[in-house]
Amino acid sequence: MAEPQGAPALPRTWRPFGPRMAAAVFGVFLVGAFAWLWVGFDQETKDSVGFLQKATVIGIILFGLVLMNGLARSRVTARAEGLTVVNGYRKRELAWSEVGAVRFPQGAPWPHLLQGEDEKLSLMGIHSSDGQRAAIAIRELRAVVAEHKV
Repeated sequence: MAEPQGAPALPRTWRPFGPRMAAAVFGVFLVGAFAWLWVGFDQETKDSVGFLQKATVIGIILFGLVLMNGLARSRVTARAEGLTVVNGYRKRELAWSEVGAVRFPQGAPWPHLLQGEDEKLSLMGIHSSDGQRAAIAIRELRAVVAEHKV
């Protein structure tokens, strides 16, 4: 894979590949496992399961799917106006004047954006588990940030 030269064209969005795949696989496994268990029960067992028990199991499945969806929808988008960071279900719109240095400490699961003396914003849209893909994303993001420094 060729290394990018300079900042990429905007708008540019970075999304984690590994966590998105894990969320999809886990979601399919979660729904499939509970469906397989239910189909495997004999009719007497199915008849003995009450409404609240069914609702609880369905609630647990939905909760797991909501958590996995939150992880999978994380992203970082650079536009001419600024940076959009989506971490789970929280979205932050930052003007370029609010964007500081991008740091990716050794062993950290994702990089963070320095915004002030003690303020950091995690960038869950770039994940260290993606290896080379994450390294390229960090280089591109740093190039975009450097290009838009005021």
